[in-house]
Amino acid sequence: MQRIMRLLLIGDVMLGRGVNERLSAAPPERPWGNTLALIREADVRICNLECVLSDGGAPARKEFTFRSDAKNVEVLKTAGINLVSLANNHSLDYGTEALADTLGILDFAGIAHAGAGGDSAEAQALAQVRLDGASTGMLSATDSEPGWEARADKPGTWFVPISLDEPRAQRLLARVRAGKREVDALIVSLHWGANRGCRPEARHREFAHALVDAGADIVFGHSSHVFRGVELYAGRLIIFGAGDFIDDYAVDEAERNDESFVFSAEMGDGLVARVRLYPVVIEELATRLAEASRARPVAARMETLCRELGTATEWIEREGALEVRF
Repeated sequence: MQRIMRLLLIGDVMLGRGVNERLSAAPPERPWGNTLALIREADVRICNLECVLSDGGAPARKEFTFRSDAKNVEVLKTAGINLVSLANNHSLDYGTEALADTLGILDFAGIAHAGAGGDSAEAQALAQVRLDGASTGMLSATDSEPGWEARADKPGTWFVPISLDEPRAQRLLARVRAGKREVDALIVSLHWGANRGCRPEARHREFAHALVDAGADIVFGHSSHVFRGVELYAGRLIIFGAGDFIDDYAVDEAERNDESFVFSAEMGDGLVARVRLYPVVIEELATRLAEASRARPVAARMETLCRELGTATEWIEREGALEVRF
């Protein structure tokens, strides 16, 4: 990969419930607030899709189920999202019918996806985006909802326990090694761990390091509703928890699940060259870049979390971004 490629990653995008209701009368640009210009600057734009896109299916017997109208794929398209993770605890919220709808809708829209499918082979397949001769690939797995695990004869998600002793984890590492031979940049997306807590959980660092050793250029972690620190390991980027990006959730005043980041990573010649984090906040079912008075405290919290992981950062005032120092 000769030219610099800019990869942009954002956390959980949940377009159901209140967001879905708002979209019945609002344009698809609305949930993105004023972040669209920044998002569109990237070459490859990635999110975790925390809902199904479907007009059908029946809700699963669980506390929270998220479905967004099929037409709301336009929300992803308007931001230029071209790669989504589907290995999470909401991809079968409305059964296999709605999952099939989601897969078909994303395919028709030209949005690559990983982590769920009509069988285990499809769920474990490497999703790819090719741009100007450079290729980005993503594998996506989750440690939640083991009953939704895809099998040879069963739709579902790629379920992988976060333990290097587990055969399914070893299979993921093998797929990383194979996938790295197929693409210039390889992302491993993991919907892992608890909903709360701003620090990496037990085994997460060890597991992420093993993924990098196997060939991952970026480990893209999510599931926690609050952001966690980032780490540079062997010159590669580990995002332990990207936080929430679009949703209608009640705000925890202590943990601030309404605050997160746009994660921007530049890659060239197979190496991560620059990483910048742009603070954002969710307000009234839309996400906006944080104003200076709020951006700096959000970034300062991330700086502390990064420092604990041995990651040096610097606030770039003119950019309104926290830059990771290599």
